[in-house]
Amino acid sequence: MNRAFEAHVNEVLAEIDQAGLTKTERVLTTPQSGVIGVQRAEGNLLNFCANNYLGLADAPQVVEAAHAGLDAYGFGMASVRFICGTQTPHRELEEKLSAFLGTEDTILCSSCFDANGGVFEALFGPEDAIISDELNHASLIDGIRLCKASRSRYRNADMADLEARLQEASGARFTVIVTDGVFSMDGAYAPLREICDLADQYGALVLVDDSHAVGFVGENGRGTPELFGVADRVDIITGTLGKALGGASGGYVSASSGIVTLLRQRARPYLFSNSVAPTVVAGSLAALEGIEASGEARARLVENTVLFRELMTEAGFDLDPFAGSESAATRPADVPPHPITPVMFPGEDGARTATAIAEHMLAAGVYVIPFSFPVVPRGKARIRVQLSAAHSTGDVRACVAAFAAAREAVG
Repeated sequence: MNRAFEAHVNEVLAEIDQAGLTKTERVLTTPQSGVIGVQRAEGNLLNFCANNYLGLADAPQVVEAAHAGLDAYGFGMASVRFICGTQTPHRELEEKLSAFLGTEDTILCSSCFDANGGVFEALFGPEDAIISDELNHASLIDGIRLCKASRSRYRNADMADLEARLQEASGARFTVIVTDGVFSMDGAYAPLREICDLADQYGALVLVDDSHAVGFVGENGRGTPELFGVADRVDIITGTLGKALGGASGGYVSASSGIVTLLRQRARPYLFSNSVAPTVVAGSLAALEGIEASGEARARLVENTVLFRELMTEAGFDLDPFAGSESAATRPADVPPHPITPVMFPGEDGARTATAIAEHMLAAGVYVIPFSFPVVPRGKARIRVQLSAAHSTGDVRACVAAFAAAREAVG
């Protein structure tokens, strides 16, 4: 390697470490679950930082289906979809996702990052305008950057600012409003009713990345469009198979048949990336079937989330990521809290404090991860707790007790 560049890389890494922002990866020695084994940690740990919302990542029916898919269809496709990378389970999963979400068609991608990376460039051009919430996921931001449409951002969940951006885009051929259904660092819902009202008023399309909602949010687990009663007003839905839908990998775009057909012709991540592995497709099909009968698990997830928030608030922890900001992102009074619960450690030393708290909790048998810049804004460090239906009431109480003990130990 060029020595000057190598020295530069090491200097940047040292700056990251000095600022307390180094991110370390823990190695799990067990399947993903509510209780996990972690390399160099004694005993099993309570896991409070996975996207395994319904506990399906190690569910027997999902694992068995994945094994059956492996036996029936092999290890991998070794090709992209339009050459020889499509099997009957791929189309079956696309059809079942469409039926579940209430759309005409769905296209599978290697990940939701790829889905978001391919949807904008394929559908929109220089004559169009894309208006994006400032707190959208990195995959949406990167996907929008690849597109030649004009781009603007509106303040998080601020409908007055969104309307101002819509007015500025009045000369565009097509305008699309882009938002996360749930903002992944905060557990806050996008105000989809109001967004759709503005879209109707200004003739705009609406695209929602529902990765942190599909499977468990809404009466039937169909996500934020169902939760807010706007399923027939959202034009494009992107999402992942890597969270509530079994937790493996893969993503999708679900929309009208025309939009999906055009994506099959022009979406570069779809055209140039291998198909989702057959075993993942088979397991995801089983997870989707399980979700349709998961009312009890969804109710338990809500109960665990409410209990955790109540106990943490009683213990004096800060759970408000928007304190001191102008963000309007919120949870309507008639909507249950999302299982993403940020425990905030604001200020200049917040990142170091969050890291110390997490390390202490790890030693006490509770696995949580600190988040700091650039994953979240400077001064907004947090430990993002994620509840699961796989947790018991005792697990939730143990987590809160570990937070309190770590705070006392760290100071």
